[in-house]
Amino acid sequence: MTYIVNDNCIACKYTDCVEVCPVDCFYEGENMLVIHPDECIDCGVCEPECPADAIRPDTEPDMEKWVEFNRKYSEMWPVIITKKDPLPGAEEMDGKPGKLDLFSEAPGEGG
Repeated sequence: MTYIVNDNCIACKYTDCVEVCPVDCFYEGENMLVIHPDECIDCGVCEPECPADAIRPDTEPDMEKWVEFNRKYSEMWPVIITKKDPLPGAEEMDGKPGKLDLFSEAPGEGG
């Protein structure tokens, strides 16, 4: 089992989760984070830290696409281990439907 980040993270990008991860398996894109599914040790400490409820276990229904999504971008983006400010307007974007349309493939800064 692994945890994944889903589209609830897009345009919010809260980073509370990265500081608690014991294996540094979070990767930063321009407007969201992902988890490398092969590096995640299934400890679950990140899930309750996410204010947007964007971190879910891959055992939930229909998570296969998110596992592959997380895998793809974790191999393209830099690792992030330091908490940063969320994106401007994160509170307003939290929970909005259709956020996948806002997704950017561009990498973040990492750090």
